[in-house]
Amino acid sequence: MQASKRALLIAACVFPLAAAAQATWPTKPVRLVVGFPGGSTPDIAARTIAEPLGKALGQPIVVDNKPGASGNIAADQVAKATDDHTLGVVINGNLTSSKVLYPKLPYDPAKDFTYLSLLTTAPLVLVAQNSLPSGAAFFEAGRKSGEKWSYGSVGVGSVGHLGMELLKSRVPGLKAVHVPYQGNPQVMTDLIGNQIQMALIPPGIAMPQVKAGKVKAIGVTSGRSALVPELPPLGDAGVKDFSLEVWTALLGPANLSKAAQDRITRELAVVMKSPEVRQKLFEQGWQAVGTSPDGMRTRVKEEAAVMTRIISTQGIKLQ
Repeated sequence: MQASKRALLIAACVFPLAAAAQATWPTKPVRLVVGFPGGSTPDIAARTIAEPLGKALGQPIVVDNKPGASGNIAADQVAKATDDHTLGVVINGNLTSSKVLYPKLPYDPAKDFTYLSLLTTAPLVLVAQNSLPSGAAFFEAGRKSGEKWSYGSVGVGSVGHLGMELLKSRVPGLKAVHVPYQGNPQVMTDLIGNQIQMALIPPGIAMPQVKAGKVKAIGVTSGRSALVPELPPLGDAGVKDFSLEVWTALLGPANLSKAAQDRITRELAVVMKSPEVRQKLFEQGWQAVGTSPDGMRTRVKEEAAVMTRIISTQGIKLQ
């Protein structure tokens, strides 16, 4: 009986302390590091959630843009943070392909972060020259053209590059050659000008040109999407076992306190269900999502395996 009383007394003391720790974090403004410039997709996602999440946490969230090395400089800053008030918004590549593409990557995507949640997702749109056929006939034309066809992306190792190489692996005989660009606007300019035949582009950038009749949409790299409900999945054109989305995610350093993890996870789940937040992201071409840390880790692991296989099989290397 005495032992039971002591256990109850200990619990009575410990639980209020744990609750207090969660209630007092954060104790100062939270720094949200983004590895891309203002106006970029990760920046838009970060700024959309910053204000409502900051209000929920009781401290402002300050977005800190640190562009460079495809977001890896910023990711490394998050990995090495020790102040318990630094988080980061990253893209697919920082967690799924950078370790393979950058042999000297200063952080380990699997070990150096606390995964918190996915933030946004979107399929890519396969866009092509207006003069080319649609549906299955498009891929048949691509097979016949061999290396005469080319496709654009924002650079070696980008999701547009790796995604197209994955697509080529699912369409035997498709041998289109990669042409890297500085950004998606330049890709679209050359596609409209018939300098390249196709590209995988986020819907927010692709659809204005499709609706203007300047390029043709072949389909999306997922199932039917509310973002582009008028477009068919590429599976309808005969592409089997192919699914790809671009996404952003929220994470912290591996040493992020349990109090911080629990508070962020709880408040972020509410923020990501907010109609206002969801509408703002939707208007930018993104669907708001909220996942558990375990759900995020599972997705990263599965996608990393696919990207690693494509990089290895195709011998993709950064120059």
